[in-house]
Amino acid sequence: MRPGPHPKGELMRRRILNASAKVFLEYGYNGASSKMVARLAGVSNGSPFFLYGNKEGVLLELVKLVYAEQFRMTDELIGKDADLLLFYAVETALQMHITELSDALRDLYVMAYTLPSTAEYIHQSTKTKLAEIYAKQFPNADVEEFYELEIASSGVLRGYMAKPCDAQMSMARKIQRYLSCCFRIYKVPEAQYQPVIDRVLTMDLRPAAQQTVDRIMALVDDGFSSAMNESRRTAFKD
Repeated sequence: MRPGPHPKGELMRRRILNASAKVFLEYGYNGASSKMVARLAGVSNGSPFFLYGNKEGVLLELVKLVYAEQFRMTDELIGKDADLLLFYAVETALQMHITELSDALRDLYVMAYTLPSTAEYIHQSTKTKLAEIYAKQFPNADVEEFYELEIASSGVLRGYMAKPCDAQMSMARKIQRYLSCCFRIYKVPEAQYQPVIDRVLTMDLRPAAQQTVDRIMALVDDGFSSAMNESRRTAFKD
């Protein structure tokens, strides 16, 4: 029987994860350095990311938390029994609103859709939901076909998230273009998808985007405080 993880090792993992998440959310993935994380986590030697393999491994854990909160917020906005096309449109539009809140969040999302492990997690975790949403358009498709289509639609989403809104590309225009492209990928007729887009464009998603980020920050802060307090108790006992 293999021994379980050492409590102190697990505690260090939590400290590093939550410290990294705090730094990533404030400075973005590329703006976050190992020194910033080490200083916050109280790690003095080597890279703080080693327990997760590397910096990308830490981002993967944060992406899991972020996507859970996005889906939760979407359910709250439209209800769990809402039209599936509307769910897809609101959830992805919410992501674009989040990336407009700060350059750090834009960088974080773009890198999540770019790096191999995080992009793969997004594709794999989304394919089953896509199979449910677009079952009518692809009645004979298996779930792996939706994995392949997700690679295409997430590439479109990444491109629009990477482009900041400006005088030419307003948020409404960005959402219209993005959703039109993706609904075509999934073979949804324009007469069916345009009313969905029109409804999304009437929704003020910026407050929901900020609330989603605030919730993630609160979870990270709580996790960090808990890990640091537990570390102090453990050190005192030793």
